[in-house]
This record gives sequence, C-alpha cells and structure tokens, in this order.
Amino acid sequence: MVESYSRPRFGVPREPKNQSKNLVNPGDRLMRMIDFVTASHARAIAFLLVCGALFFLPGFFNIPPVDRDEARFAQATKQMVETGDFVDIRFQNDVRYKKPVGIYWMQAGAVKTLKALGLRRAEVRIWVYRLPSLIGAMGAVLLTYWAALAFVTRRGAVFAALMMCSSVLLSAEARLAKTDAMLLLTVVAAMGALARVYLSWQRGEDPEHPPWSWPAIFWTAVAGGILLKGPLILMFAGLTILTLAILDRGASWLWRLRPVWGLMWMLVLVLPWFIAIYMRAGDAFFADSVGGDMLSKLAAQESHGAPPGLYLLLFWITFWPGAPLAGMAAPAVWRARREPGAQYLLAWLVPSWIVFELVLTKLPHYVLPLYPAIAILTAGVLERRVLSRSWLIRGAAWWFAIPALAAVLSIVGAVILRRQPLFLAWPIFAAAMILGLFAWWLYEDGRAERSLLNAIVAALALAFAVYGVVLPRLNTLFPSAEIAHALRYAVCVKPRLASAGFDEPSLVFMTDTSTLLTDGSGAADFLNQGGCRFALVEQRSERAFVERAEAIGLRYNVARRIEGYNISRGNSVSIVIFRAEGTQ
Repeated sequence: MVESYSRPRFGVPREPKNQSKNLVNPGDRLMRMIDFVTASHARAIAFLLVCGALFFLPGFFNIPPVDRDEARFAQATKQMVETGDFVDIRFQNDVRYKKPVGIYWMQAGAVKTLKALGLRRAEVRIWVYRLPSLIGAMGAVLLTYWAALAFVTRRGAVFAALMMCSSVLLSAEARLAKTDAMLLLTVVAAMGALARVYLSWQRGEDPEHPPWSWPAIFWTAVAGGILLKGPLILMFAGLTILTLAILDRGASWLWRLRPVWGLMWMLVLVLPWFIAIYMRAGDAFFADSVGGDMLSKLAAQESHGAPPGLYLLLFWITFWPGAPLAGMAAPAVWRARREPGAQYLLAWLVPSWIVFELVLTKLPHYVLPLYPAIAILTAGVLERRVLSRSWLIRGAAWWFAIPALAAVLSIVGAVILRRQPLFLAWPIFAAAMILGLFAWWLYEDGRAERSLLNAIVAALALAFAVYGVVLPRLNTLFPSAEIAHALRYAVCVKPRLASAGFDEPSLVFMTDTSTLLTDGSGAADFLNQGGCRFALVEQRSERAFVERAEAIGLRYNVARRIEGYNISRGNSVSIVIFRAEGTQ
C-alpha cells in the first residue's frame, strides 16, 4: 500500500505577490462572500443551490423545444402519459429503443405531478419535461461538492462545485429535456462513493464494521445510470477500478464495496423494466440500443464523426470559465499523479477520455461526466497555490475572449435572424466582458481565486444574456413554436395536421401526436379528406402539393407563411399553412 495523505498536496504552496493597495479588484468582495459561505456545510449547500438557480433558470421556461433530441425525448414521454403505457417507448408509431426508460419515467412523473397540481396544458409545456434535467444539474453540483470533500477542504470543494455550476456545457444541459444532466448526477454520486472507499483503504483504515452507506450510494447510483443510459456508467467506474488496480498492483479494497450484495441490489432495481420490455418487444430493444445505437457510435453516427483531439479543443469552451485555470493546474497535477487523491481522479478522467477521443462519433456532452474530476483536481491545485507560472498563464485571456466572442455572435445572429440588434442584452454582455477583463488583467497565481470568481460572475451574466434575453427572442430558430401558436387560433374544433418537407420532432410535440409527416402529394390528399384539417408545406414540397391538389380538384387557401431556420439541418425553411376552403 502506498503512502497516503488526507488530501492531495500538489507540491509546496507559494506566497502571493504583493498587490497594489490602490488596485480595486471586484473579486475581493466575492472572496469575503466565499469566506462566509464556507464556514459551514449548510451555508455552502444553500449557496450552491442559489448559484444553481441563478445559472440554470434564465430561459428555462421560455426557450421552445430544441430539435432534435430534446423534442424526441419529450414526445416519447408525452405519449407515455397519453397512453398510460410506461413500459414501451415510442415516437408516434415508431419504437424508440435507443435509451432505457429512466429519463422517460422522470419526465412523466413531472408531467403527472404538475397536472395534478392544476397546471393547465402541462403535457405541451417543454419546461415541465426539463425539470429532471434541472434537478440533475443542481444535484450534480451538490454532489461535486460532496465528492470533492474527500480530496480538498470545504473551501476547495465549493470552488470545484462552482466550476461545474458555471461551466458552459452543464449550463446548456440543464435546459434540455435529455438524459445527460441526470446521468452526470448518478456518475458523480457513484464516483464520489467509490473515492471514499478507495481513499479509506489507502489511509490504512480497517474498521471492524465497514460502513454500508458508501456501497449503497455506489450501487444505487450505478443502477440509476443504467436505467438512464445503459452501461455507460459501468465504463466510467470499470475503467477507474481497472486503472487503479494496475497502478496499485491489486484491488483488494473492492471488497469494501460489498460487491455480492451490491450487485444483487443493482439487479433488483434494473431488472424489472428490462424483463418487462423483453416480454413486450423481445430482443428488439437490446438490438436497437446496443447494436443500433451504442455500437454504431464506433462509426460516424448521424454525421457526428470527428478525429481524435476534438474533445480537447472543445474543452476550452465547454468547461469555461474553469478551463483556463485547469490548464494552469495541469503541471502540478502531473507532479502529484502518484498521490492517492490525484491518482484516483486521473484514473476517473484519463482512460474514459481516451476512449471518447478514439470513438468516431463525437458530441460535446459525452465527456460531461469527466468534468467533475477536472474541477476537483483544479480546486486542489488552486487551494495549494501551485498553479503554473509558465506560458500557460496566457490562457487567462480566455476569461475575456469568451464573453466578447459570445456577445459578437449573439448580436450578429440577432441582426441576421430578426433584423434587430437586441439592445436589451447589450448591458449584460458589457458586464460579462468587464468582469472577464478584470479576471484576466488582475490575475496572479497566488490570488487566482479572485480571478476565478470574477470569471464565474461573468459566466452568470452570459447566462442571463444568452439564455434569458437572446435565445427566447430568436423566433426564427423555432419554427415549430410559431406553427403551434398559429394553429392555436383555429376556430374549428380539434384541428388535425399534416406536414410535408418539415418533419422535426418539435412539431409533433407542440401540435399533436397524430400529426402526419408526409410529402407534398400526401399533404394534399390529407387536406382533401375534409373536416378541421391543415397542411404544412415547406417551400421545397410546394410544387408537389399544388400539382396533386389540381389533380384531385382540391380547393384551398393560404392561412399563413412562416419563415424560419431549421437548426438541426442547418438550412432556412419557408412553411405555408394551407387549409381547405371553408376551414377557419
């Protein structure tokens, strides 16, 4: 057994340089706030909950459904609620067997709970389906704090949690009705419990009655992760255990996880649904989820292929504002790689990161469960004041560059898409850039906490500007919302809908499960059946619609034309809402 320490040392700390007393640093007040909230666990948890709400709630309620994954998950859940079938997973008449049932149950629970509380039209409000993601993101922040306490002080744990809370990637996932934020929660819970078991062994603790709490948390979290996204959580835990076993030349500490009872408990939690879906669909779910989804990611699935190294490039954006500090912490982490705490965190991070880089299919959120390890490693180095003084400190400029780039892209995008510069967002972007500038110009390795806090507040301003102001006003990015709004004023009862050339899942979610996705000729035939019917025809399908309408003698009127942009396909769309004559 190697020598162990209560926390990673990461080298010998350095004293901070003398700063000019006349230089005003906004981070000084923030530091006093950190001193206050880190006086107790209760204050720290309350503070992190408030931060999570501030970061994740802007835009949460009023950004329309985002195509395609979010809308697919929400629509499948909506059909579960409509049919009362909580075993099968379907999108309209097609099975959706890419992921297990966990997230659908959580979303359905949110819908049914809010309907019972009296929320009108809860089943078509996308924010209801986002609630599990919000809970998952806020829970992951708190669990990052809890996991970090095994490695650093309470103060360091708060900084690790703040880096996760403010990160660009988690901020986005908290607002999407998908699996990834909740998966992050289960991974951090499992890895935090695993860390405590491992470090207790490294410290030579051999209690007469080992605690059941850590194994219970680990195996329950693993079961939750399997129900959310299949065996992915097993990869994170398995590669960590394998790496540690190789480095330590043994893994006797695994018995402290109580693997026999733990596996039995995990199977009790996950087997009932897997048995139920097997009895319903045979091996179709396993063929589609394992063969059709998971294994197909080894190739370039759905045009998301990219070479190795992409995640490392994206990291500087997706983990901002923590990314520049993580870069400065890298040399100290490497020096401490054989210390038990750093060794565990690197075993969590490095092997899985390599796997993701080698797999051809790449999406930014795949590596999200590895970010807590980076946050804790960075917090450990930050706490010991051993950040690099080499050329890596130039990365501090990134604290200003990201707000400036986000401001330019948002304003230019608003002008192009809406012909409006969205002046309301300008002061908020300006505040983000000023705070980012302070973080950069006033950076010193001995007082890096102040710069990080300035950058975190800059990230908060960006969240308000981008999610709270800009995105909800870019109506052209969400044509399905515009269509649903137009159909809401139909005079006839229970309008039925067909769509030709625009088949995004958000349209089905925001209108009706029975919406027919067809071509131009099919839309004309649908409209010709009479009754309260409307046909949506994208410009590229108009000719086929008109020719078929003339052939069958269909008389129709144009109700409205909607111009927009299909973000999932990357092209502009022009959609006409047709109605048969006499339909209001």
